[in-house]
Amino acid sequence: MQELIDTIKSFNHCPEKRILPYSIYSSMKTQHILNVPIAKPLLIVVLSGTKELGKNAQSTARSGYFAFLSNKTSIDMRNIPKNQEYLALLIDFEYSDFNGLQKNLKTREDIIMGEVSPPLEKILSQFIEWSHIAPKEIWSLRKQEILHLLYLSGFDHIGSMSEASGFTHKVHDIINEDLSQDIKLTTLCLRLGVSESTFRRKLKLENTNLQKIKDQARLGLGLHLIQTTLEPIGIISGLCGYTSQSRFTDKFKQLFRITPSDLRKTRMTD
Repeated sequence: MQELIDTIKSFNHCPEKRILPYSIYSSMKTQHILNVPIAKPLLIVVLSGTKELGKNAQSTARSGYFAFLSNKTSIDMRNIPKNQEYLALLIDFEYSDFNGLQKNLKTREDIIMGEVSPPLEKILSQFIEWSHIAPKEIWSLRKQEILHLLYLSGFDHIGSMSEASGFTHKVHDIINEDLSQDIKLTTLCLRLGVSESTFRRKLKLENTNLQKIKDQARLGLGLHLIQTTLEPIGIISGLCGYTSQSRFTDKFKQLFRITPSDLRKTRMTD
């Protein structure tokens, strides 16, 4: 795992500001975050420390292991440092990235866990290096490569980890285009080609509503920015579409059971 860690560390100190197809999460103190939304299938590779998933730590990935999460609604997480740091690589996947992989919904799982093999470590290191020079339009090719390697490594149910894009996912994707703006219902209906009554009915059939989708998208971004940047919380709240920091903090704590400032403190040394 040292090659992958060294690659991540070398690029993590670059001043580059471009959007990348992966994220690095780290903390110096234990993080306990409830109801983390998983909008897209997510690969988490634990490089240092331990990640516990689910209520009562139903699944555990220690250093050198990965967890692959399906795009389910949400999950509880605990990140536990070892040797002063928790460090993890995160890569999310689009539904189209799973094209060509056999899907067996009868054996569908919400979490797949396994050890990071030498070939997987190599391909992840190459993915990180390649991400800094490759255009966004071909990111999917290398993501498909990762999925196919997992499939051929014995995780043949990986193809069933992504649900087809439902109406909720389509709404989420449109809202996610610019979370700093409060997109209106009329605009969403126009984009999706449905009436307001059909819009509400479709979301009700999927056990959700527009405000819930907006909150999950905004707060999901807020959680990501708290974990990966040192931007002031007031700036982050604006990027997430909240007009006041206090409103953002209240919503954040209501969903994740921790405030943005308390979560940020876990990334710092005393």
